[in-house]
Amino acid sequence: MNTEKQVARLIQRAFDRLKPQDAGAEGNLRIAEALDGASALLEDALEADYDNEEVKCFLSSVAWWRERLPQMEGIADPFDRGEFILSKIRQYHAFLDNLPYRDDLCQYMIKRFVFSCALGCFAEIIGGAANNHDPGLLLLVGRCYKGVGIYVEALRYVEQATRFRREDAETLAELADVNALLGEDETAKALFREAFFLSPERIDLQMMESDLILRLRNKILREKGFREEELREWMPVYGKLWGVFSIRRALKPAELTRLKQSIYNMETECRGNPGRGAALKPRLINRYFWLIDHYDDNGEDPSLREEVLLKIKFTDPEIYERYVQ
Repeated sequence: MNTEKQVARLIQRAFDRLKPQDAGAEGNLRIAEALDGASALLEDALEADYDNEEVKCFLSSVAWWRERLPQMEGIADPFDRGEFILSKIRQYHAFLDNLPYRDDLCQYMIKRFVFSCALGCFAEIIGGAANNHDPGLLLLVGRCYKGVGIYVEALRYVEQATRFRREDAETLAELADVNALLGEDETAKALFREAFFLSPERIDLQMMESDLILRLRNKILREKGFREEELREWMPVYGKLWGVFSIRRALKPAELTRLKQSIYNMETECRGNPGRGAALKPRLINRYFWLIDHYDDNGEDPSLREEVLLKIKFTDPEIYERYVQ
């Protein structure tokens, strides 16, 4: 067997070791066995071809998660263990950003493995009647099913969570992401628009997987180079400008009142505290967009629309030019 085929075979066997795991009562042991087995196979592959970047990337990723095992072993409660696993994903992404090479297939296998481990933890407790009414747990289970690629089950759990958290940006964004992964783009666009209107800071972009939202994120990063906190705030603005958040709904009278009041409050804060203006700008512009949409959809006096357009022009001339062109 030539070196290339030998390495490919070892990589495939390492993939097989990282098939979705049950992290239940014996979860720590099973996770350790899986990671140790994959690591041994990848070390053999690296010995056969020391310059193979795919093997180096895969082995580095496995090693990163193996280093977290001692912390996991001290966590007896399954919910806490599952939360611990998910809490490390952001750190893992930061680790990946520093690697000289990233292999998509390897990262997919690692991601599926990690989410399956967390799912096994939550599966121990989700069966109880009380837990079926716990929106936080339902959301985590749905997120894990999404992570392992079982989108229909993910949708079921996230929809249940949404019934309890109808105005929670994090839950709505997760529901939008799953809908996008299932090809329900119009539903996803409407839900993403809603989530980013409510609380952009609560949306974890590291947990988003659909091309719909990732393409928007990456395009904004390429063009504007925002930091993550700024990026979340500006996503609904550019999502509107570029036609991603294009699905809208009619506002109820109480919602329209709250929208106008929030605009007034932000305008007042910007005038009274100029230092807050830059931070509030994207949220204020997004609310102007919602108000214009309402005027357009309801055939209101055109002068009302023009008044809001002038406010956008004063707030950010560049955004105004892009919006009216």
